[in-house]
Amino acid sequence: MPRCSVTRRVHFNAAHRLHNPDRSDAWNMETFGPCNHPNYHGHNYELDLTVEGDVDPATGYVMDLNRLKRLAQDRLLGHLDHKNLNLDVPWFRELIPTSENIAIVCWRELRAAIPAELDFRLRLWETPRNYVDYEGA
Repeated sequence: MPRCSVTRRVHFNAAHRLHNPDRSDAWNMETFGPCNHPNYHGHNYELDLTVEGDVDPATGYVMDLNRLKRLAQDRLLGHLDHKNLNLDVPWFRELIPTSENIAIVCWRELRAAIPAELDFRLRLWETPRNYVDYEGA
C-alpha cells in the first residue's frame, strides 16, 4: 500500500508574554528580552498539520483534509485565535507559552482526535523565520 503525507496549514493570531514567575524580573528580562514585555506582544502564527499513512484505496486519501481542518478549528483555533495565551487560555496558566510549548500543546490536543494508524507531526511558525517542529515524545 502506498504511503503519503498530507498537510493542512491553519492560522491564528495570539498575544503572549514569556515570563517565569519563579525567577526575578532581571532574570526574565535577560532571558526573554522584549518577549518579556509586561504588556504582552503578538504573533501571526502559522501551523502546518501533517498526517502520514497508507492511501485508502476507497477514497484515495490518507485523511480528508477538510476533516483535519475541522479538528484544528474545534480543538485548537477556537481556543487560541485572537486570545492572550497567558490570560485567556487555560493550557498556559502554568506553562510559559513559548513556541515549543504551544507546539506541544497543539500536538497533544490534535493527536487525541487523529486515527491512531496515522503518524502526526506539526510545524508551528511563530515568524516567517522561526518555527518549531514536533511529532510527539
